[in-house]
Amino acid sequence: MNLFVRANRQSPLLLAIVSVLLGMVVGAILMLVAGYDPVRAYSALFRTPFTQPFDIGETIRTISPLIMTGLAVAIAFRTGLFNIGAEGQYIIGQLVAIIVALKFSLPPVLHALVALILGGLAGALWALLPGILKATRGVHEVISTIMMNFLAFYLSNYLVRSWLSSGADSTPMIPESASIRWDPLQSIFVNSRIHLGIILALLLALFMYWLLWRTTIGFEFRAVGLNPSASEYAGMSVKRSIIMSMLISGSFAGLAGATEMLGTDEYLTILTFFNGLGFDGIAVALLGGNTPLGVILAAVLFGVLTYGGGTMQFEANVPFEVIRVVFAAIILFVAANVTGWIVERFRRGRKVKENA
Repeated sequence: MNLFVRANRQSPLLLAIVSVLLGMVVGAILMLVAGYDPVRAYSALFRTPFTQPFDIGETIRTISPLIMTGLAVAIAFRTGLFNIGAEGQYIIGQLVAIIVALKFSLPPVLHALVALILGGLAGALWALLPGILKATRGVHEVISTIMMNFLAFYLSNYLVRSWLSSGADSTPMIPESASIRWDPLQSIFVNSRIHLGIILALLLALFMYWLLWRTTIGFEFRAVGLNPSASEYAGMSVKRSIIMSMLISGSFAGLAGATEMLGTDEYLTILTFFNGLGFDGIAVALLGGNTPLGVILAAVLFGVLTYGGGTMQFEANVPFEVIRVVFAAIILFVAANVTGWIVERFRRGRKVKENA
């Protein structure tokens, strides 16, 4: 955990920029070795998300859940917690959202609102148990949240097949009353799948900023994240901060799942593998320096790479897995604090010249 904290203390913006550039270089080298044209590939990668209104709308849709899962992981990081369970909280959020959508009969707007609220609450409750275990028994949150991920995965599959459908591999489509798609917004982007989730994501970013830097509770979260022992000595409740941080973190991830279910997918299938948005949230939070603005910018980058990576396959015949390698390289350079290493090498070089 200390590695992640140290990686973001020294010039987070410079660290992010250098890490992204080096990650792109790693991707280009990989393409050259495999016989692909990196110039053509990167041209298609960055051109596609910004050329047509439809593509812009789809890119924004891709960015929305990344902001929310990134914020979920970031707020836990700020309290000294590594919430690797955002994936499971995301799954539970989408599961509860579709249960409300299919099993409740409510008026439009209210139907979607209730589904969103209960989806977020479900994500919070799914993160509660790891938070309690950490606060009261010292159980490491990485272990407990990984276990909760698999519980969410198999619970979702069981309920889809046994209750939400008649033995099928997917549920029916949600009713229009539960959808968070908005026709005027979609018409601007030529009927792309953009939905109101992007507005909720930005509101959550504002809420996180207000909570962490404008409230006493947020100050306690950050203090506990920096030094739990000193915080407890100062009269702060470390246990309460851990539990509340995990609850808020889980609610953000649950809302990400609920918005994607009600706005993008609109039905739930049997899961054969993890969606990955919760795990991508770890990368977004790390690259964004665990700050709301940083998370938004990192989510934009990852959203552009994700959406553009699909087109890169068709235009340059480059496998999408190359983009995942770029993601991994970026996070590796951030975790290794490459800018700190470069600065230190530069300082040593200057001292040697001065002493010569």
